[in-house]
Amino acid sequence: MNQILVTKLKKSKNKDTRIYKFQFVLSVAISISLILVISYYISSINQKEKLSNKLIDNYNIAKLYATTNTKANIEENEVDNNLFGIIEIPKIGIYYPVFATLNEELLKVSPCKFYGGNLQSYGNICIAGHNYNNSKFFSNLPLLEINDEIFVYDNSGKKYVYTVFDFYEVNSSDLTPIFNYGAMSKELTLITCNNLTSNRFVIKAKQRSHS
Repeated sequence: MNQILVTKLKKSKNKDTRIYKFQFVLSVAISISLILVISYYISSINQKEKLSNKLIDNYNIAKLYATTNTKANIEENEVDNNLFGIIEIPKIGIYYPVFATLNEELLKVSPCKFYGGNLQSYGNICIAGHNYNNSKFFSNLPLLEINDEIFVYDNSGKKYVYTVFDFYEVNSSDLTPIFNYGAMSKELTLITCNNLTSNRFVIKAKQRSHS
C-alpha cells in the first residue's frame, strides 16, 4: 500500500515539475517577445526622428544656398516640396520641420499642419504631432504653461513668436479647438493625443511678433 502511495506521489511530483517547466519556458518566451516588440517600437521611433533631423539639415542647406532675392528658389529645394516651416519650443526641446499637409505616414516622421493659412494671415494654424510618451515629437506638449514661447519659422527663415494663452483637453471628436478663434487674431493650435484617456491635448497660442 505504501509503495503504491509513493509511486503516485512521484508521478504527481513529476507532473508538477513538467507543468512548472512549461510555465517557465512560456514566461521566458513571452518576456523575450515583449522585449523584441518594445525594442522594435523604440528603434522605429528613433529612425523616424533621424529622418526628421535629416529633413531639418536638408532644409537648412537649401536656405543657405538660396539667394536672398528668390524665395521661390527655397521652395523648389524644399524636401518633397511639402514643408510648411519649422517649429521650435525651447522649453521642451522641440525643433522639427512641419509638413504642409497631414497623413499618417508623414505624421510618423514629423508634426503636420492640417488647418489654417500662412503665418502672415489672420486665423488659426493647427499643427498635430504624435505623442510617444517620451521626449520625442509632441510627447512633452502637456508640460507647457501660460506665457511659454513657441517659435515658428517660415520657408524664408522669418521667425514668428507665439505665446501660450490656454491649454486643455477635448475628446477625439471635438473640433472646437480648430474653429474657435478670434476673427482678427493670429493663433496657433498644437494638438497631440493623451494616450491614457484617448482625448486630445490642446495648446493655444497667439502670435506676438515676427522678425
